[in-house]
Amino acid sequence: MIRLIACTILMLMGMFMFFTATVGVNKYKSLNRIHTAALGDTLGLLFVILSLVLWRGMDLASAKLLCVVVFFWMASPVAGHMLSRLVVETDEELGEIEMIDIDEEQL
Repeated sequence: MIRLIACTILMLMGMFMFFTATVGVNKYKSLNRIHTAALGDTLGLLFVILSLVLWRGMDLASAKLLCVVVFFWMASPVAGHMLSRLVVETDEELGEIEMIDIDEEQL
């Protein structure tokens, strides 16, 4: 019974994060929209998958689910950064935003 309650709480937290991210994506403009979507995805996915792992117990399927979380946590920030950089470089309505390009010689 305790495991069921913990799983339910984690699942509801994940659904709440997905819901607030959806509201934030529709409410905010431009770069804030990307940030809201990235946070909602990573935290929402973490809570939902932790709920499933806790419900299932530690076995091979749970290990695979945890690998999905690790992969998503590595890929999502990179994708969000690339997407925001594309928006900054192509959107004229953003105004003056200074982008710093680092040459290989400076490293």
